[in-house]
Amino acid sequence: MTTGPAEQTTFAGMPTPLYTGSPSKLLAWLDCPRRYRMQYLDRPRPQARPQRAHTSVGIATHNVLRDFWDLPVSQRTPAGVAELVRSSWIDVGFRDPEQSMAWRLRVRDLVTEYLRHSDRDNQPVGIERSVSLKTDEIAVTGRIDRLDDRDGELVVVDYKTGRQVPTDDDARTSLPLALYAVAVARMFRRPCLRVELHHLPSGTVASHVHTEESLARKVAEAESIASDLRRADADFKDVGVESTRFAPRTSPLCSWCDFRAHCPEGQQQGPEKSDWAGLDRDD
Repeated sequence: MTTGPAEQTTFAGMPTPLYTGSPSKLLAWLDCPRRYRMQYLDRPRPQARPQRAHTSVGIATHNVLRDFWDLPVSQRTPAGVAELVRSSWIDVGFRDPEQSMAWRLRVRDLVTEYLRHSDRDNQPVGIERSVSLKTDEIAVTGRIDRLDDRDGELVVVDYKTGRQVPTDDDARTSLPLALYAVAVARMFRRPCLRVELHHLPSGTVASHVHTEESLARKVAEAESIASDLRRADADFKDVGVESTRFAPRTSPLCSWCDFRAHCPEGQQQGPEKSDWAGLDRDD
């Protein structure tokens, strides 16, 4: 018997296969079961809308902050940052070339200012580091923006570029950050309790120091979500789009959904946002 690459062969008496995925996959289910189905289960996958400008900004910024640490120390300068921004820029989703250029310059300035307050000689432990976490229920993989060594303890750093300024409570409740911290501690066999959200537009850092108990609760939360997903995925395998487990969870987010064109209920929530609506309001 053969199965597809995402399936595991099971026989009577065998334990339930681990649910495999990423933190983003788990959160997609919580946001909207229908979007989860279209994004991860439907084949062929429904066509998603073109990339928005704020996504282009976010990807380009992350790429610059990744590549910066590959530069020789002598090139970790404002000029070096400017060149990285120029070569990494993604000119997709903007209203016009003028808006794209204005944002390219803004990102250059934001990244330069952010790095000005960083220790550019202290190489992070990891940049865009892939990590994995396996329990008796789940096998989760993801990628950390940056992993720092702070006096012998590891710190998970996540970059944010959107309009909303994250709070310490956002850092505390973040499921991905908690799962990354657990994965890092197991992989490196070193303490990792602190997680941080670095918001470049405001220059702020939201942080939380977990306990072993709070991280255990987050792992249990991920396992609970995965249990729901295992049942939903099995139902989809049996009956396809006729499954009742994938009702849309409508909200103001529907105006931003990449699969909005395939969801009548989502369309009824209001007009679709423009490609550049996620940028600052004065743009």
